[in-house]
Amino acid sequence: MSANQERLMLVLLAPTVSEKSTFIGDKNNQVVFRVADSATKPEIKAAVELLFKVKVKGVQVSNVKGKEKKTGRIMGRRRNWKKAYVSLVQGQEINFQAME
Repeated sequence: MSANQERLMLVLLAPTVSEKSTFIGDKNNQVVFRVADSATKPEIKAAVELLFKVKVKGVQVSNVKGKEKKTGRIMGRRRNWKKAYVSLVQGQEINFQAME
């Protein structure tokens, strides 16, 4: 495996499963992933195409700010993270239940 493929394996961290991501997936044929903070759109596209063997139409990225949380009297903060909305070509889909 080349260094570039190793980098692509580290780009996608986890699929995001929520009510909003499920609705978007059904309506717009998109999948939502939590990705590395340093990931770029071309890297995310290449990683999805490499790992899931599907064609990607486009990628939209959103930086999510970490929430401030309080534990007792101490204020803490969750870390910031990056979310990617990956649009798939019509007729393509990623089924996470079948991969387990």
